[in-house]
Amino acid sequence: MRVPNNRVRTRSAAGAARSALTTLTGSVGTAGLAAAATDPGLLAEVDQHAAAVRDSLEADRRPLTVAALAGYAEGLRAAAGEHGWQQPAEPVDWSRPDWALTRLVAVCALARTLDPRHLA
Repeated sequence: MRVPNNRVRTRSAAGAARSALTTLTGSVGTAGLAAAATDPGLLAEVDQHAAAVRDSLEADRRPLTVAALAGYAEGLRAAAGEHGWQQPAEPVDWSRPDWALTRLVAVCALARTLDPRHLA
């Protein structure tokens, strides 16, 4: 049986980007931001990384959007993975997160600054 094209729901790029950020937030963002809220040193690191991500995206003349943040996070994971980095599967020691993990938490922090209607 063949389903007519107008009945097949395709995933939009915006939907995929929102989903990627939601997954990232669930895997590291929520815990990382909670840890940063209680550790001023970690909060400062996350803030510095967030500023660097924002500057990087703005230098490319791209606005801070769900798609830009999701793309940045995907590129970061891919580049870090090429150097042997793997996202921690177990609870993270937030007193000493590595550079890539801190950067991903910063992406989540930036995502929280976006209009919530764009993340739903």
